[in-house]
Amino acid sequence: MTAEPLDRSIDRRVFLARAAALAIASAAGATVASPSLALAAGPLSVDPGAGTRNRALDQPNAYTRPRPEAVADPTELTIAEAAWLIRANKLTPEQLVEAYLARISTYDGTYQAFNLVLAEAATAAARAAVRAPRLGALHGIPLAIKDNYYTEGVLTTANSFLFKDFVPPYDATAVARLKAGGAIVLGKTQMGPLATTRATTPAGVITTVNAWTPTNRNTDPGGSSTGTATAVAGRMATSGIGTQTGGSITAPSNAQNLTGLKPTMGRVSATGVIPLSYTRDHPGPLARDAKDAAIMLTAMAGEDPADPRSQGLPDVPDLIDAATPVYQRNRVRLRWNTRIGVLPGFTNGTSATAAARQAYLAQLAEIPGVTLVDVSLPDGWSQLTGSTFNNIRLPERSEPFMPYLRTDLRGFGVSVTSWLQGALLGGNEFLTGQRAKLLLMERVLNDLFDVCDVVVQTDPVPFDILGLPEIAFPIGFSAAGVPIGTILGGLPYAEDRLLSVVAAYQATTDWHLRRPADPPAAARMRAEAPAEALRLTAEQVAELTQ
Repeated sequence: MTAEPLDRSIDRRVFLARAAALAIASAAGATVASPSLALAAGPLSVDPGAGTRNRALDQPNAYTRPRPEAVADPTELTIAEAAWLIRANKLTPEQLVEAYLARISTYDGTYQAFNLVLAEAATAAARAAVRAPRLGALHGIPLAIKDNYYTEGVLTTANSFLFKDFVPPYDATAVARLKAGGAIVLGKTQMGPLATTRATTPAGVITTVNAWTPTNRNTDPGGSSTGTATAVAGRMATSGIGTQTGGSITAPSNAQNLTGLKPTMGRVSATGVIPLSYTRDHPGPLARDAKDAAIMLTAMAGEDPADPRSQGLPDVPDLIDAATPVYQRNRVRLRWNTRIGVLPGFTNGTSATAAARQAYLAQLAEIPGVTLVDVSLPDGWSQLTGSTFNNIRLPERSEPFMPYLRTDLRGFGVSVTSWLQGALLGGNEFLTGQRAKLLLMERVLNDLFDVCDVVVQTDPVPFDILGLPEIAFPIGFSAAGVPIGTILGGLPYAEDRLLSVVAAYQATTDWHLRRPADPPAAARMRAEAPAEALRLTAEQVAELTQ
């Protein structure tokens, strides 16, 4: 057994006070959105934590001997497996990039995961990586980047009319740190317009499909980080990054059999990310398993002078170590004894989801170190997490965009409704909502987590409101072959605890190792000339908005 993780010693009152300060900062207009203003913050010029991150990325647990089936197909490799092969000189970054570009060329006409593929730049970076000093597990690893992250000299649109010509002069902090760790950007991925819903054109025409049902555009692929999820699930990138404001990492991860990690608010800098909500935007990875999510977050996390939300936080723990299964007498056990809270009704019903949840909890209960405990929701949960108080996020997205809202609503395309709602919400409602958020935070930290260390989630929104960490991962499939996932939520800065539970679960199951079949040739032909476009209306987008 190793020492208890950080969540045992966190001063919950300090986090509560920090949440209050963040609410004040949001009212002060501490964010930017439009291209004309977005350059003011500037790029990450000094990164004092770079050396520590690179050392963490080069530790023994960051490398995993690959499975035989993965060796036969490089696009099947996890980050940790590809890193093992690259370090052993059995695979070059150029070979890995070429394998992914071949799949993109063959299948992305159907998947429509990317809106921009940087084939020449990625190939050049892969060739340079062969000669460059190896920095760790991300060296030469091809990634998919959601198109609301700034990428230097590369079109960054947020899939919006407003940003259709925006080319930032620097990388978002998270992108810069991934590249500093040796990662290679394959391209920018499709997303919900301005990060509001599943990937569509700005006018609402559905683009990206679920990689598990490529011939059925009606199957929800999850949003708004849709393209990143489909790229990773469809084996067109080893891993990728997205953002979450209301389920935009966890939902597409659950929908496409991935492991998505939404860190604590501020754990990853949001500098250089086109914003949606100052107090709720969380950059994070969408990966194939817990180890890969840990590698990605290790590279991305840390203080950024340009983002006050990232400053003054506890040190980033050893996430890769936490995501490495522990064995005792050849049996997996938890790294730390953990009480897993189970909400009322979590396994009720006879649906495929209910059956998968029942099997999931039964599997967890067999792992030494796990204690399942029944928990009750805090008083006022439904009211405090319902749409009335959830909508206090809307003015945060509208305020920076007011010049556009006053002059030309057409620039917002199909997502215009929620921006108008935010502009029309009164100041008294916003303040009342902020007080409700602090009350919810106090009840969650002091009541819910008094009896458990992590808790199952049926909806990501409450922990998005609070800025608490969540991890999504697969637990089964429906009869139609569509993935079924679940979510665990944790205490502030306790990403290591969440990763340890999921790593142990994944060491005893194989759901995360399953990949979708390639699209049939007929589907690829239809993708090139679709018979009928499916379109989301403004009302549907408002209902689904993140």
